[in-house]
Amino acid sequence: MSVEAPTDPEATVNETVGPIAAAIESGLLPGRVWVYSNYHCNLECAYCLTESAPRSTRRIIGPEQMVAIAEQAAALGFKEVGVTGGEPFLRRDLPDIIVAMSEHLPVTVLTNGTLFGGDRLDALDVLVDRPVRFQISLDSPDPEPNDAMRGPLNYAKVVDAVPRMVERGHTVRIATTVDEGAMMPDDQVRLCALHRSWGITDDDHLVRPIITSGRAEDSGLGERFVRDQLPPELTIADHGAFWSAFGPTVHKGRTDTHLLITRTTLPLEVPALALLGLVEGRPPGADASWSAEPFSR
Repeated sequence: MSVEAPTDPEATVNETVGPIAAAIESGLLPGRVWVYSNYHCNLECAYCLTESAPRSTRRIIGPEQMVAIAEQAAALGFKEVGVTGGEPFLRRDLPDIIVAMSEHLPVTVLTNGTLFGGDRLDALDVLVDRPVRFQISLDSPDPEPNDAMRGPLNYAKVVDAVPRMVERGHTVRIATTVDEGAMMPDDQVRLCALHRSWGITDDDHLVRPIITSGRAEDSGLGERFVRDQLPPELTIADHGAFWSAFGPTVHKGRTDTHLLITRTTLPLEVPALALLGLVEGRPPGADASWSAEPFSR
């Protein structure tokens, strides 16, 4: 399919005025909006926040709505949009959607990187030379511990796909999700050496903790966080707008709503202003204490 971006230039001008833009420029609000494109996945990771799996219900945000989120985010003063899931690239329409979204803002797409063979890799060519980057998960420099968390052959598929994507001109980041202290220093060094061998710099390798939510609740993994410890990044799912990309989680088949901001998702100004009101209402010192950081080297 083809998704056309709106052609009215006035609709996409990043007006650095208004309360949302001012809050972003001051650092009060992060400059990124997240979009949950879907909830189903070809993997069944042990720590998945959304209990995504091949059998998960096909919950998606439609193409036109995804492009509208990017367009309206740009107009409000946001700087970037992130797309996550589920596994977004199970959607065959996603490359065309990302093309249209990138007409408005730079796009980061989170993916497990296991689908990029044959024609699916070829389908990504439309994204080369656009402000689009792929964030691909890799949790260990060795197949066994990585696949124990993410599924059989995950490691082999990722280490095959990533260098071929880089060779084609795609911008790739590596994301490592681990419990604090779970990875030995030598393993950290070897994992960094691996991504460097692909031409991926240290700045494009981020590390994030496992959050005790979703499937991690049952696996006994991760760390528990309260709302104000999480960065207030506006996140849009099919059923509402949330405080953080860690908000629209699923446990035992039920969608969590403890980080729900509004049921309204569009116009985007409605949840954005609601988020700003919540952030402004926090007591002094209640800043986010968690962020994704590179390994110390």
